[in-house]
Amino acid sequence: MSTIPINPEESPSFISELIYQLKIKDAMSTRLITASRTDTLRTVQEQMKEHKITGVPIVQGTRLLGIVSMDDIIRALNDGTIDEKVDVAMSRQLIVLEEEMPLAFGVSYMDKYRFGRFPVLNKDKELVGIITSRDILIALLVEFNKEAEAREQEPQGPPDDAQIRREFAVKKFDFEHAGKPTSEFKKELKGLGLAPRLLRRIAVASYEIEMNQVVHSDGGTIAMKVTPGTVEIVAIDNGPGIPDVQQALEEGYSTATEWVRSLGFGAGMGLPNAKRSADEFEITSSEQGTTVRCRFELATEEGA
Repeated sequence: MSTIPINPEESPSFISELIYQLKIKDAMSTRLITASRTDTLRTVQEQMKEHKITGVPIVQGTRLLGIVSMDDIIRALNDGTIDEKVDVAMSRQLIVLEEEMPLAFGVSYMDKYRFGRFPVLNKDKELVGIITSRDILIALLVEFNKEAEAREQEPQGPPDDAQIRREFAVKKFDFEHAGKPTSEFKKELKGLGLAPRLLRRIAVASYEIEMNQVVHSDGGTIAMKVTPGTVEIVAIDNGPGIPDVQQALEEGYSTATEWVRSLGFGAGMGLPNAKRSADEFEITSSEQGTTVRCRFELATEEGA
């Protein structure tokens, strides 16, 4: 049973950015080894041995019916049922991931359920891939190397006349598109040659206040404003507001539902992380909505 030595809430900011920006589809394997419900457990055992895998999805066309694990095969060998159809042993109560989910879901699921692999479905509930802890680690390593190469070629410092404003709508519980505004902000800022450390701080703050809107608000907007000396990220939502702002800034405090927590969010670190990352942090809230403002000074940041 594989786990990944990464905690989305406690990892260095660069790793946290990657696991939220990448999608499950960016890491999953699309080379599927499957069986049908009419196959025998012995056939599945041979597939596992040939391809060196520990689980085989059982499908009907592109529809996922169940999965047979190595434990199921061992049990069938002990019980003398290895030549029976997979129906007698396959697990039907499945935990799956969706291809558009952030890779952070994969990390959280591996840790929570202690499974070695998860089936991946598309929006039409069709089986499109399998993801393992090894797939996730390889995807992160590849992106880490790409980022390192890009940093070597980055210009140093933004031009004096830089001035950009971008704004995006944010919808409640829209986890599929969560992180896209932050990704677009980061692309714009990389083009200005901001120091990597500053870029990471801005991206962390932007993502955290954006996810705060997705999880807790009725939707709103998130915007980036760049002037010659500052970058400002502002999130404005339409309510229902935060009853106790000071309590919401305490690490670990969260009003997220169990459903949201099961998705890997709502750990109570979002606003504290944003405040910690910003040079200046302001938040105001009422029943009509909440405004969070994170400001970053460009002149004081060291290159790194």
